[in-house]
Amino acid sequence: MTTDPNIGHLLSNRYQLVELVGKGAMGRVYRAEDVLLGGVIAVKFLSQALIVNDSLRKRFKFEARTCAQLGQKSIHIVRVTDYGINEDDVPYYVMEYLQGESLSEIISTQTLLLPRFLSLARQICLGLQCAHQGILMDGQLCPIIHRDIKPSNILVSQNALLGELVKILDFGIAKLLQEDSGQTSSFMGTLPYSSPEQMEGQDLNARSDIYSLGIMMFEMLTGKMPLQAETHTFGAWYKAHHSKPPRTFKSVNPTLKVPNALETLVMGCLEKKAADRPQSIVEVLKALEPLEQRYSANHHIGNRISEALAKKPLIEERSRSVAPSLSGDIAAHAMWPKDKPVAQIVFPQIFSTGKESVPTIWVMLPQKEIHSLQVNRIYNRIYKNFLCSMSPHPMVLWLTAIYNRFHSKEQGPRWLRCYLDLKTPFGQEMLRLMGETGQYQVLLFALEDPPQCAHGITITIHPSQCSLLKQWAIASQSSPSLGHPSMTKNLLQAEFEKLKPKIVEDLEITSNSSPWV
Repeated sequence: MTTDPNIGHLLSNRYQLVELVGKGAMGRVYRAEDVLLGGVIAVKFLSQALIVNDSLRKRFKFEARTCAQLGQKSIHIVRVTDYGINEDDVPYYVMEYLQGESLSEIISTQTLLLPRFLSLARQICLGLQCAHQGILMDGQLCPIIHRDIKPSNILVSQNALLGELVKILDFGIAKLLQEDSGQTSSFMGTLPYSSPEQMEGQDLNARSDIYSLGIMMFEMLTGKMPLQAETHTFGAWYKAHHSKPPRTFKSVNPTLKVPNALETLVMGCLEKKAADRPQSIVEVLKALEPLEQRYSANHHIGNRISEALAKKPLIEERSRSVAPSLSGDIAAHAMWPKDKPVAQIVFPQIFSTGKESVPTIWVMLPQKEIHSLQVNRIYNRIYKNFLCSMSPHPMVLWLTAIYNRFHSKEQGPRWLRCYLDLKTPFGQEMLRLMGETGQYQVLLFALEDPPQCAHGITITIHPSQCSLLKQWAIASQSSPSLGHPSMTKNLLQAEFEKLKPKIVEDLEITSNSSPWV
C-alpha cells in the first residue's frame, strides 16, 4: 500500500494536510486543519501531470479567483479563501470543507419527492444566478458561465439552520463572458450534459447552463436521462443533442406525476435552440417559485426589503402572558441589569432559564402603561416583523409594536425596535433561537419599580418568518461587510419610516373591531 507523502505535511506553515478526500483529472483535494486560525478546511492541488501546462495553471488560478468572489456573494457556491504555490511549484487553493453527498449519489439511490426537488432546484438556480450576474475582473463586471453543470458538481450538505444546503462545485472550466471574446473555443464539458452550442465549440452564455440544468432536473425527477446516445462518444452525443427529441416524463415513468407547469419548464430548458429556452436563470426561478409555494411547506422567502414591505403586516390575534413554564423562571429571576439606565429603553437579550435559552426583548415603561396592558390585555394588538439588508453590512431590524385602545389612541403604538448585527455571534444566535423556537418574549419592567420583571408577553413568529430568519443567518456568514453598520441601520430605519403609516392604520382598524378571544 502506497502512503500519500502529502499526509501530515504543513503547507505554507499554516495548513496541516490530514487526508485525501477526492481526486480527479484536474487534481487532488485534501482535508486539512488551519493551525493558525483553527478549523477544518479543504486544499485542492492542481495535478502534477498538468503543472507544466501554462494554460491549465492559469485556468486553475482563475477557478480559485472565481470561487473566491462568488463564494462571498452566494452561500450556494463553494467558498475559496486562499491561493498559493507550494515548494514543488504546484498551485493550490484553500476552500471551505464541505461534508455531504453529491447530487449524483442522492439520485442514484432514490427518487426525489417534489418538495425536495423544488428546494434543491431553487438553490442550484440561486447559485447559477450569482455566477451569471458576474464578478469584477480588472474593474469590469464579467458574467461567469459554469459550462459543466451536472449532478456530481452539486453537493448537498446538512445545515443546522436551513436543513439541506446546496453548493455548486468545480468552476474549473468556467469561462468569463467578455465583449471582446470572439474566438471559437474547443469543446470542454461533460458529454451527456452539454448544450448543442457547447458541442459546437461556440462561445457560450447563460442559456447553455440552462440546457445542462434542464437535463439535470429531468434526471432528478425521473432517475433517467432525457437523451440517450448510441455510444459514449463525442459524435454520438453530438447527434443526440442536435437531432434527438428528449424523452417525455410519461415515456420514462408512466406513473410519475409531475405538475404541468414543471414539465413545461424542464422541457423548455431542453430546447435545441438557445433562443427557445428560458433566457435567464431569473426566468427559471420565477417559474419555480409558485410551484414551491404550492407544493412545499417551507418555500423560499426572499430577503429583500422591498418584498418585506409588500407583505401585509402580521397582527397577533392576542398577546399572551408568559407561559407558566417560563413565567416562574423569567418573571421571578429576570432582574433589570445594573449596567442599564433606569429609563424608557429597549434592548434584546438571550435569557437562560437553566434549561433553555430564550430570545427576549427587555423594555422599561411607566407602571400605568404596563398595568393597562395587563388589565386590558384582550385589547392588545401586536405587530411584529423583521427587515434585513445584507449590504453594506448584514443587519436585521427586529420590529415589535404594541397597540392598546385604552392608552394608544393619543400617543400611538408603543414601538419596540432592536437591531441585530449579523456579523456578531449574538446576532447569529438570536436569529437561530427565534427561527427554531418560533417565538420570543417581551419582558416589561416598571420605571417606578425597576428591578423585577412586571409582566411578560409571548410573541409567536409565523413559520414563513422563521424560515426567513434561518436563511438570513446562513447568508450573513458569507456576506461581506462593505461599510459601517450604521449605514445599514440608517437604510433600515428609512424603510421602516415608509412602512410605519400602514402599520398604524392596520393596528387601529383591528383595535376598533371586536376583540379576539
